[in-house]
Amino acid sequence: QVQLVESGGGLVQPGGSLRLSCAAPGITLRNYQIAWVRQAPGKERERVGCISSGDGYSYYEDSIKGRSSISRDDGKNTVYLQMDSLKPEDTAVYHCVTAAGYRCEALIDWGPGTEVTVSS
Repeated sequence: QVQLVESGGGLVQPGGSLRLSCAAPGITLRNYQIAWVRQAPGKERERVGCISSGDGYSYYEDSIKGRSSISRDDGKNTVYLQMDSLKPEDTAVYHCVTAAGYRCEALIDWGPGTEVTVSS
């Protein structure tokens, strides 16, 4: 069974930055597409980005494009979501998810999530 563990969430002021991490004991993340999906209270879940297996090509939804980056450190077997210029509307629980298909359209195994709160 695939286990994913997110970390790095917390309380940050608007305009601040956070780097979320996704670790996966037991699997090699390089071999998987990984999506970042967020779930805000009262809202539908939103896939915000995706990194491909192998070459690590990243895709971003408009909601975070231009102020975020997804990367992978194969030596640490960890995927990162760096978010800058954070806004209150970025407040959500962020999950890393193994995925398949075009731009990670099929979401497969979920981590429990890490909570991000953007507030002054």
